[in-house]
Amino acid sequence: MPKLTGGEIIAKYLEKEGVEYLVGIPGHGSTNLLDAFNDSTVDVIQPRHEEGATHLADGYARASGEPLAVFTSIGPGATNTVTGVATAYVDSIPMIVFTGAPQTHEYGQGILQEIERQKPGDFPSVMEPVTKQSFVVDNVERLPRVLRRAFQIATTGRPGPVHVDLPMDVQGGAADVEIPEPAETRTHSRPGGDPESISEAADLLAEADRPVIVPGGGCMLGEAWDEVQELADHLKAPVIPTFQAKGIIPEDHELFVGYAGWIGSTAGNELASNADVVLAIGCRFTDLHTSSFEDGVSFSIPPSKLIHVDIDNEEIGKNYPVEVGILGDAKVVTRQLQQKVADRIDPVDAENNEYYDEIQRLWAEWRELVEDRHTDDVPMGISRALASLREALDRDGIVVSSAGQPQEVTNPEFPVYEPRTNISCGGFSTMGFGVSAAIGAKLAQPNKQVVNVEGDGSFLMCNQELGCAVEHNVDVTYLVVNNDGWKSIRNLQVDKYGWDRVLNTPFEEGTDFVKMAEAFGVDFAKRVVKPEDLTETLTDALEHDGPALVEAIVEPDNADSGAIITGEWDLADLERER
Repeated sequence: MPKLTGGEIIAKYLEKEGVEYLVGIPGHGSTNLLDAFNDSTVDVIQPRHEEGATHLADGYARASGEPLAVFTSIGPGATNTVTGVATAYVDSIPMIVFTGAPQTHEYGQGILQEIERQKPGDFPSVMEPVTKQSFVVDNVERLPRVLRRAFQIATTGRPGPVHVDLPMDVQGGAADVEIPEPAETRTHSRPGGDPESISEAADLLAEADRPVIVPGGGCMLGEAWDEVQELADHLKAPVIPTFQAKGIIPEDHELFVGYAGWIGSTAGNELASNADVVLAIGCRFTDLHTSSFEDGVSFSIPPSKLIHVDIDNEEIGKNYPVEVGILGDAKVVTRQLQQKVADRIDPVDAENNEYYDEIQRLWAEWRELVEDRHTDDVPMGISRALASLREALDRDGIVVSSAGQPQEVTNPEFPVYEPRTNISCGGFSTMGFGVSAAIGAKLAQPNKQVVNVEGDGSFLMCNQELGCAVEHNVDVTYLVVNNDGWKSIRNLQVDKYGWDRVLNTPFEEGTDFVKMAEAFGVDFAKRVVKPEDLTETLTDALEHDGPALVEAIVEPDNADSGAIITGEWDLADLERER
C-alpha cells in the first residue's frame, strides 16, 4: 500500500467516520495537516477565531448527534480553543480537537509558541481537565490507533471532547499503515440497567401517587425522547426537564409543566418539590436546577424518593441520596422501566384524576404569567421579542442561545416542540457560544430554520463569526436583543449592593449592530424598536437566503435579568461592615 502522511491518515480516517467538516484556522503548526484536505471529501470550514471553531463543532453535534473535528496551530491558536472545549466537556458534547505541536526532535527547546517550562510540549496539560482524554502522537505509525481510540472515547459512554496533539513532523511524516474501520472499535449495544434495580424502581413508580419525571441532558444525548414520553403517558406523570433536555417532550404536551430551579416555572417547582417519587434520567442536579439545593424550593429529596439513572456512575447520588440508583443508558433504561411499569399497572387515566387536574391548573397559571409579559410597551421586553420569534419560526425551527439575559428568558419561556431544536450552553455558561453554535446547527440541519438569540454583550464576544457565516453562505438568522450592557451582572450588583454600587456593567457607548453586520457582508440587517414590527421583520429575515441579523432594542433596566424568578440561587454576599 502507498505511504500516507500523517495529515493524509487523518483525512482518510475522518472520511471513514463520516465526518462532514473540519473546522479551524491554519498556522505554521498545522500546515502539514491541512494540506491533506485539498484532496479530501471532508469540507474545511474557516471560522474567524479558534473558540468559534469549537463552538461551531459543539452546535453541530447538539443538532445532529454526530461529532466534528477541529484543528488549530501550536501555541495561542491551541489555547484559544480551551473555552469552547470546556463548554462541550461540561455538557458532554463530543468533538475531536487536533492541535499542532513542536517537532519531536525539538521538544523542550522552547521553539516558537511551545509551552515547556514545566515539561516539554506541555499544552496537553492545559487540555487535561476539559477533555475526556488528551493524546500526544509521537510517531506517525501510531496515528491510526490514536484516531480510532479518540473517536471511540468521544462518542461512547458519556460523550465529550477528546484532544490529539500532533507534532509537526508527525503531520508531515509518512508511513505504510492501514486505516482502521470505525465499526470495529465501537460497542454495538447500549448498556441496560440491572434487572433487580429496574424492578425496584418500577415498583416505586407504580405505587407512587405524585411521580415526576426529570429528564436531563443525558436523555437528549441518548435519544430517549420517545421512551420518556411513553413512560410519562403511562403514569400520567408531569415531565420537568432540565434545560439541556429542553425539547425532549413537546412543550404543548399535556404533561409538560416547564422547569425546576432558579428560573424554572411555578408549575415545575411546585410539582417537583411535592413529588413522592422523582425519576431523574441523565440529570446532574446542578445549583441552578435545584435552587442551590435549598430544601423544598425545587426539590425535597428526601422525603421524595429518588430513582437516579445515569451512564456515569459518579453522577448517581452525587448531590441527592438515592432510593434506587441505576447505571445505564438513558434510552434503554427508560424503555426497561416503561415495560416493567406496564406489567404492574394499566395506563393511568386522566379522568377523575386529582393529580392530573392539578398539573393542568398549575401549567395554565404559569402560561398566564408568561403571556402577561407580551405587551407592546416600548422598549420591548425580551419576553415580548421571543413571542414574535415564536410566531415567525417554524415548529421544528432551531433556537440557539448563550449565557446571560436572553438565555435566562429563552430557556424557561420559549416553547420548542422537537428534540435537538433548543441548543444552549449549560454548565459552563459561555458568552458568545451561540454565534458559532448556530452556524454549526445549520450545517447539521440545513433544511431547518436556525435562529441565534443573543444579547449585545454576548454577541460582541464572538461577533467576528459573522464573517464565517457570510463566507460559507450559512443561512442563519441572528436576533440580537440589545439592552446596552452586561445587564444580568448589573442586576446582581443592584440586588446585592444597591444602585450606588453599579460598576463596569452598563455600556457607556452602544454598538450599531446593523452597521457591524453590513461591514461583515451581511446583506439583511435591520433594527426594530416597536414590538409590533418584529414578527414581520423576523419572518423576512428567515426567508432571506443567507445570513441575516435583526437587532431588537429591548428594555435596559428590567428586574431579575428579564426572567421570572421562581426559585433561589445562592451567591455569597460581602460580609463587610456597613
